[in-house]
Amino acid sequence: MTAITASRQAQKSRFELNAAKTLETAALLLIIAFILLPIMWLAITAIKPQEKAYSTTLIFTPTLENFDIIFSDDSVIINEGTDRERGEVGRNMFPSVINSVVVSGATILIAIPLATLAAYAFSRYQFLGNGILLIWILTTQFIPAIVVAIPFFTLFRTVVILDRPLLGTQLGLIIVNMSIVLPYAIWMIKGFVDALPDEIEEAAFVDGCNDFQILFYISLPLIRPGVLVASVFAFIMSWNEFLFALIIGREMRTMQVALMTTSGARGIMWEQMAAAGLVVMIPIFFLAMFIRKNVVDGLTMGAVK
Repeated sequence: MTAITASRQAQKSRFELNAAKTLETAALLLIIAFILLPIMWLAITAIKPQEKAYSTTLIFTPTLENFDIIFSDDSVIINEGTDRERGEVGRNMFPSVINSVVVSGATILIAIPLATLAAYAFSRYQFLGNGILLIWILTTQFIPAIVVAIPFFTLFRTVVILDRPLLGTQLGLIIVNMSIVLPYAIWMIKGFVDALPDEIEEAAFVDGCNDFQILFYISLPLIRPGVLVASVFAFIMSWNEFLFALIIGREMRTMQVALMTTSGARGIMWEQMAAAGLVVMIPIFFLAMFIRKNVVDGLTMGAVK
């Protein structure tokens, strides 16, 4: 092979490598744009005035009046400095935000400890029906929500706690959400427990620790990133749940159901729905940013044994 041929092949290899990197960068930017564009447009629509909400223009004076509408009471809102009514009725979504926080938070506080104990038991102990019970727990995730919504509705309408039926209460919605979150969390945390070497717990047992001490002082700190990952995804599932909140929650609206109230005489108020949608996204965004390192560590930890 001559020096000229070798030089041409080297140039061709560099060209192919640069072309591959360019295509990879372009594909990555396209994926990022595909993901972020709807979110950016939602944020832009949320701060648009009413007369600009139905246009694609990016030139407008930003306003926070849409957030004022969705968090104000049901009285007709009047423009500041004038006596002319704007014709918009306040949505008063603040109680819906409180309901979503209470229901999602309580669901996680109850489901994650139970899921951790169950996942540890399935991973470390062998008992009659272990595998069958695990598969049965998994199959509950394949059942369409609408199939179980009617039985829950009938049951909660007849079950009375503190002189009040469970239907339309935060407690009822928490119970229903746990039926969704708990199986998912058990399977997810079990993968993290399986990834722990048995020798660590055996050494603790030789040193005199009992089963509960091994779990709480040895295993739990090691699987903490995995538990946090399960908690985040379980919180997102509970926060974004709509069907059960609509049927079981009834008048006790969460933010997902409250989004349906952004309609009026002129149809769907897109600027108000965008503002409410942005409010729904904010807690998940900050939660993900706060524990992003734990999410990466947890997902990596549960990937291999």
